[in-house]
Formats: sequence, structure tokens, C-alpha cells
Amino acid sequence: MKLVLAATGASGAIYLQRLLDQLDPAAHEIHLVFSTYAKQVIHEELGELRVPTGVHQHGDKTMNVPFVSGSARFDAMVIVPCSMGTLGRIAAGTSETTLLRAADVFLKERRKLILVPRETPWNLIHARNVVTLLEAGAVVLPASPGFYSRPRTIEELADTVVARILDQLGLPAPGAFRWAENAE
Repeated sequence: MKLVLAATGASGAIYLQRLLDQLDPAAHEIHLVFSTYAKQVIHEELGELRVPTGVHQHGDKTMNVPFVSGSARFDAMVIVPCSMGTLGRIAAGTSETTLLRAADVFLKERRKLILVPRETPWNLIHARNVVTLLEAGAVVLPASPGFYSRPRTIEELADTVVARILDQLGLPAPGAFRWAENAE
């Protein structure tokens, strides 16, 4: 699978880290883009992001990458975490950065675009932007962790959201909690 992962300046860098931990760059072509403030927030929340060898990293000020063109075949893009500002700019169709142009390309080409906002509460503008993106074909997957599996650590809690992202990508989510019928 050819994937684009992007991070914005929203809180929730742990979700990106845990997703990177689950993806194998030997099995997938993975490109990683950081918005202007993403690295600052990552530093504040994690110290340092562990990027696996083989992941292609890109800045947000270049259009010299394949995934900003509809002619390049990519399977999915995940923006995690996705700030409401980024979500709004995507909904408005602006394309002035690498990240925004890539999101626009994924929408116009009807490729999977998954946005993982963590921000709460929402105002009416946020809600309208989410509706616009849903109507355009994006998947909006709020970073709302699940508690059914009784997570014991912050990492296990974050993994409940990462499992949902992997499900949306059609990739295995080892250790994901799955509801099953009670055998009585």
C-alpha cells in the first residue's frame, strides 16, 4: 500500500507515533509530511518522534513530491492529528502547502482521506467543515479512544484509535478489541 501520513500542530502526537509503530515500511511505501507547527507539538508531547527507517519525510513547503499530483497512484492519506484549522482549510479547498494540496488531490481523485481531529469542543464552523468533508468523501475519525478493552496505559488507550485507523485502511490491527457474541 502507498500511504501518505501527515501531522499538524494539534495535540495528539501519540496517535501518529503509535500508527508509525504499527506500519511496516518494508511492506508499504510511506510518506510523512509535517505542517509548520507539527514538529513543535511533537517535541512538546513526545520529545522526539521515532520514525522507522524507510519512511520518506517531507516538509510542508514543496510541491516536488509525487502525492500532490493526481497522476501519482497512492492508496490513502491519514492526517493524524488533524487540527481544526487544517480541517477547515481542506474543506475550503485551499492548497497552498504540501499537506493541503495532497488532501485536495485525495479528495478529487476519490482516494481514501482519513482525518483524525482531537480537538473538543467543536463550534458550528467546525461541524459545518466536517459535514463538507464527509460530503466530499473524506473519513472523519475523531480521536475518541475506546474503553471496552480496559486499556491500562496511555499507549493502549491511544491504540484503540490507531486500530480504527488501521481498520479504515484495510490493514491488520493486531491486538484490537473486537466485540464477539457471548458464548453462554
